[in-house]
Parts: sequence; structure tokens; C-alpha cells
Amino acid sequence: MAFYIIISVVSLGVLLLASDWFIDAAEKIGISLGISSFIIGVTIVAFGTSLPELATSIAAVYSGDSEIVAGNVIGSNITNILLVLGLTVFLGKKEVKLNFNIWEYDLPLLVGSVVLLFFALWDQHLDIFEAIIFLLALGGFLFNSMKGSKDEDLEKSKIKGVDVLKLIVGGVLVYFGAEYTIFGITEIAERTEIAPEFFSLTFIALGTSLPELVVSISAGRRGKHAIAVGNVLGSNLFNTYAVMSIPRMLDDLVITDNVISIGMPFMIGATILFGVMTISGKINRYEGLLLIFVYAFYLSELYKTI
Repeated sequence: MAFYIIISVVSLGVLLLASDWFIDAAEKIGISLGISSFIIGVTIVAFGTSLPELATSIAAVYSGDSEIVAGNVIGSNITNILLVLGLTVFLGKKEVKLNFNIWEYDLPLLVGSVVLLFFALWDQHLDIFEAIIFLLALGGFLFNSMKGSKDEDLEKSKIKGVDVLKLIVGGVLVYFGAEYTIFGITEIAERTEIAPEFFSLTFIALGTSLPELVVSISAGRRGKHAIAVGNVLGSNLFNTYAVMSIPRMLDDLVITDNVISIGMPFMIGATILFGVMTISGKINRYEGLLLIFVYAFYLSELYKTI
């Protein structure tokens, strides 16, 4: 047990260091291309930190444990909003200010993805046609985000080779740091005989959300609120559309009862709560604490299913 605890701690340290490199490089490269910080957050940073969810889900399908996929996606989406955003706001130096209109495009798209996922999984089956729709929706989101960023009057500069190197190395280290942290967490969880459904909705979801957690907290504490919020929003969109659809292209997915009865309602509720909090254009520390408390309540409800 001690061995796996050490692996988890060391991997988390690598994750923290790599996240700083990744944020700095992504922002500098994005600005050099004339892309705003928020768009950087919902695309480059969000998708980079969501790779563990995709890798874990694909591995689950190949190992014959496809029931993990939906639990991983929904659990990660809940974790991103309630825990990641909650801790980002609560541990930040000051309240998170949204110097952009999140309600114009991005939040409606997030709500739309939740509604689409709800209807797609309600019958506890995701077919190929639905998976293709998810991928097309993801493509539409990316196109809309990049198109919107071109209208902004941003000063461009030359891309530096060191920033590209930091982006690649940082991204790789974030990925492997998360992978080995997940490995340590899963080994510890299995030795404590955690039930598979609880395991997929909590430990795996939490483990695969660690990149989003450390990147968002790091960005928030450094005043890069656009990247922090954009990371959460973009990660959830990527999880819903890509992490659900790509594994489905490989094989059928098993959708468990707990995913529908507990996970789905909490994901919908968390998304609504996120939307309500952003209406004022800022999220204060008390609201961040509320998100954390709701996450604790979510875990307590899942615990009853063990």
C-alpha cells in the first residue's frame, strides 16, 4: 500500500510542475496566433488535460470493462464543475471575474451537450449514429470557437521554439503524471475493495480530472481566470462528445443503472449551478465553497450504493 501512495504523491508533484509549463506555453502560443485566453482555455488547455479521460476509456473498452466509460465521462464532468471549479475559486487569491460573455456561445453549447447526452443515454445504449452526432457537434464547437477568436483585436507576436517545446514536454508530463497518479489511486482503491460502479464514478473520474484540477487551480491563483474557467467548460464538452463517442466506435458500451439514476441528475444539476453562478460575471469564494459542498453530497449519495 505504501508503494502506491508514494507513486501517487510523486506523480502528483510532476503533474503540478508540468501544468505550469503547459499553461505558460499554451497561452504564449495562443496569443502569438491571435487567440484569446478563454479560447485557449476551452481548446488547447482543455483538450490537453482531457487526454487521460480518453486514454482511460479506450483502455477500458479493450479490457472488456466498457461500463467504466460512461461513469468516467459523467463522473469527470461532475468533478470538473463541482470540485475543480469549486477549489479553483475557493483557493484563488480573489474572486474569479469573467471578462468575457460566457452566455453568448459557450455556456449554451455546454448545456446543449448535457441535454444531448441525457437523451442519448436515457435508454442505456449509445449507438453508432449518436456517436457520430457527438463528433460532429465537437467539430462545430471547435469551428465556432476558433472563428470567434479571429474577431478579437489581439496583438500577435512570433512563436518561440522554447514555448513549443514547453507545450509538448508539459503536455506529455501532464499525461504521464496523471496516468501514474491514477495507477496509484486505482491500486489503493482495489485493495480497499471499492465497488466497480462507485469506483468508476469517483476514483477514476477524480484521477482523470487531476490535470484539469491542477491546471485550473494554477491558472486561477495566477489570475488567469479565463483559462481556468475555459478549461472546465472545454473539458466537459470534450468529455461528452469525444470520450463518449470514440470508445463507442470501438465497441458497445455498457451503461449502468447508477449512471442514469445518480450520475446524470448530478451532472445536469452541476451544469445548471455553473450557469446560474456565471450570470453575474463573477464567481466568489462562497460560491466556490458551495460547489465543494455539493460535490461532498454527491459522494455521500454514491456511497449509499456500495
